[in-house]
Amino acid sequence: MTSPAGPPPTGGGGEQRRVRLVAVTACPTGIAHTYMAAEKLAQAAESRGIDMKVETQGSIGAENVLDDNDVRQADGVIVAADKDVDLSRFAGKRVLTVGVAEGIRHPEQLIERVLSAPVHTGGGAPTAPASGGGKERSAGYRALMNGVSYMIPFVVVGGLLIAISLSLGGHTDPSGGLVIPKDSFWMDVNSIGVIGFTLMVPILSGYIAYAIGDRPALVPGMIGGWIANTGELYDSKAGAGFIGAIVTGFLAGYLVLWIKKVKVPKFVQPIMPIIVIPIVATTALGLFFIYVIGKPISWVFEHLTDWLGGMTGTSAVLLGAILGLMIAFDMGGPVNKTAFLFGAGLIATGNQTVMGMCAAAIPVMPLGQGLATLLRRRLYSEQERETGFAALFMGCFGISEGAIPFAAARPAQVIPANMLGGAVAGAIAGVAGVEDAVPHGGPIVAVLGAVSGVPMFFVAVVIGSVVTALTTVALVDVSERRGAPALAGAGAAVPEPVLVGASVGGATESAKPVAGVGSSVEEAEEAGEVLSGHLTERTVRVRLDATDKEAAIREMAGLLARGGRVVDADELVAAALRREEQGTTGLGEEIAIPHAKTDAVSAPVVGFARSDEGVEWDSPDGTKARLVFMIAVPEAAAGDEHLRILSLLSRRLMDAGFRERLLAASDEAAVVEVLREVG
Repeated sequence: MTSPAGPPPTGGGGEQRRVRLVAVTACPTGIAHTYMAAEKLAQAAESRGIDMKVETQGSIGAENVLDDNDVRQADGVIVAADKDVDLSRFAGKRVLTVGVAEGIRHPEQLIERVLSAPVHTGGGAPTAPASGGGKERSAGYRALMNGVSYMIPFVVVGGLLIAISLSLGGHTDPSGGLVIPKDSFWMDVNSIGVIGFTLMVPILSGYIAYAIGDRPALVPGMIGGWIANTGELYDSKAGAGFIGAIVTGFLAGYLVLWIKKVKVPKFVQPIMPIIVIPIVATTALGLFFIYVIGKPISWVFEHLTDWLGGMTGTSAVLLGAILGLMIAFDMGGPVNKTAFLFGAGLIATGNQTVMGMCAAAIPVMPLGQGLATLLRRRLYSEQERETGFAALFMGCFGISEGAIPFAAARPAQVIPANMLGGAVAGAIAGVAGVEDAVPHGGPIVAVLGAVSGVPMFFVAVVIGSVVTALTTVALVDVSERRGAPALAGAGAAVPEPVLVGASVGGATESAKPVAGVGSSVEEAEEAGEVLSGHLTERTVRVRLDATDKEAAIREMAGLLARGGRVVDADELVAAALRREEQGTTGLGEEIAIPHAKTDAVSAPVVGFARSDEGVEWDSPDGTKARLVFMIAVPEAAAGDEHLRILSLLSRRLMDAGFRERLLAASDEAAVVEVLREVG
């Protein structure tokens, strides 16, 4: 929220004091653009006699952080960022928000514009402009992933506590059910886990809303998510689950944004974000879900239960497949619960085969998604792989919600894979006549003796899980290769090139000892190591032959292979190209720094090559890249040494004299000598 303001303040005696500005730079991936923009802004300010302090929010973390005194004395604030930046601390100051590319391309113009920018009055959402710098995720995708990231700890903690309590304190009850004795220690552990699971859905909804509408949207988002998950409020036995929470999260976020646009008297403005907006948005959203959305949900699932009841005489294979599809669709949501309650209700009538079909399908989703993270590690982030291990554990105890983080992050790929695996498991259990005497699923019920036909039960679970894992990997891989974001329909389709013979040129070189890795000090000095030993003369080339970005990355990967630290050149190229799809690594000033974090390298390695003609790299300033650095580090690289080097390198490259010396260096040894200046 902004409003016009007058000119910058002046000092006493009628003499205008030296202008002071502050800035924040940030980019969504890597840190090179962050520091390039910071250096450009600082240089432009210095050339105009303006004091400027720039806070950089890079992958290393925030550096040169602005304190209260810096902000208080500033005449204006420039935010050059392509990710969320909290503007609340700049209330009362002139704030100009642009993309990080603008900070690199037009720093002088930004300094001129900020002195007449509107004043930020607080209460606005974090800013995340999408200006240049390559393809960026949509605002909707970023909001969804914000909710997923906050939800994951609740899924993991709640699910694991429930699983532990069931495994150590649970048993089958003759009257039916998998139970933990009341007033026991393990019942208390189970209750704590249930609280985590109960909070999971409103947390997802709340932080989706927060990413869209900032703090005023948090309360309506969380309460809306709670309502969506509490079916009793709108006469539904199942609730709307995590899918309903996604809906309420987006509704709350955009409702708050709309309310913020309403013009109100000035005396009301201070209480809008803390009282008026949360109350109005929460009430409107809650009533809308209960009276408008909730009733149709309840009606649909009541009739779905009746429809399933009419299928009990049909083919066991067909019924098992349908139940498996429903169990896998929303993992604890209304569709899942409709199938589960249908199977559980038939146990009392003596029909235990329907519950057997459900029990076989229930663990398939978490087991399949956990298995997928093991099969193709490179497709998943470190956090996703950790969640995958937890999902495997939860799957063994029949906690299908363990797969929700994967489904929420990649619905177009994960939900179809889950449903296919669930249908296979349910169909196999149906044709084999597997029975389950308790309303629960997963291997735990077989271990505790509640299942008849145990061998075929495990066959159904294993085959269904493998089908889900393989299908997920295939769909996610296709999505990654096409450059598509996880949400269906977003992003452009860009085929991922494959490196052909990149390691051939370095095959003999890679057998040589790498200086600094098991070699003597003399060998290290002879090899000419710089940048903490990550770059040597072996990984420097004074002439880059490639004429386009893709070919340049292939050639640079082959160059890095000469250092002996590349174990999979094809995968290195693929990882670097995926990084380019997230945003160009062309920094302007004829510089490009492609980089990747991948297990295709065994240790951090840096390469440099020079192009006479220049390579088109979609740089913010439109220049072709003549100075190309490539940085690769393994997934498990300890610390942030490679990020420190990247920041030092990008800053040093802002010096025109340094760039000229790199361009003029006669051979590899001369290049290395120039690069020693980086530190």
